[in-house]
Amino acid sequence: MSIEAVALLQDPIRKRLYDYVAAADHDVSRDEAAAAVEIKRPLAAFHLDKLTEAGLLDAVFRRPDGRTGPGSGRPAKFYRRADAEFAITLPARDYRTVATVLAEVVEHEGFEDAIAKAAAAHGPALAGRDLFEVLRERGYEPYLDGDSIRLRNCPFHRLAVDFPPLVCGMNLALLAGPAAEAGWTARMDPAPGRCCIGFSKTNHG
Repeated sequence: MSIEAVALLQDPIRKRLYDYVAAADHDVSRDEAAAAVEIKRPLAAFHLDKLTEAGLLDAVFRRPDGRTGPGSGRPAKFYRRADAEFAITLPARDYRTVATVLAEVVEHEGFEDAIAKAAAAHGPALAGRDLFEVLRERGYEPYLDGDSIRLRNCPFHRLAVDFPPLVCGMNLALLAGPAAEAGWTARMDPAPGRCCIGFSKTNHG
């Protein structure tokens, strides 16, 4: 199923629609998606439903904002990025089981300090590049939110759900160095629907 789902994104229209919905911080209507990628609404609806059938998007039904009462019409269809994860390894590999076993051992034996030290050593190097570029490269999907940088995606999501203190602590150790190099301070900033790490501008005063 993963191969078939990912293969759908080879179509340039579907890829643009998926990228737009995935990056949105709200549920996206068919009209909005069509306008965003500059195609007709029926074509957008066709491709959005194909992405939903493949498990790449979730569809929800509700009345558009501002419309209530008997004359508001039937609920409209909206789309959001699905929680499902897709990975392809040829031949088959099972790194998640190894990671889960190691995480259980670390939590049981209390190696958090050693993990944080190792994570800091393996943090992404900026090497003169923009922090946003490096974060996007690592799959964090950063975005500005006022004076903060927040991360829409956690590359370690499944493990973070099962081992939040361990994985979030490791994540903070990974990102603290490059953040400081770019003039930001990495901090714990958990909230539903995003990574547990956020960044605030470092105050040198």
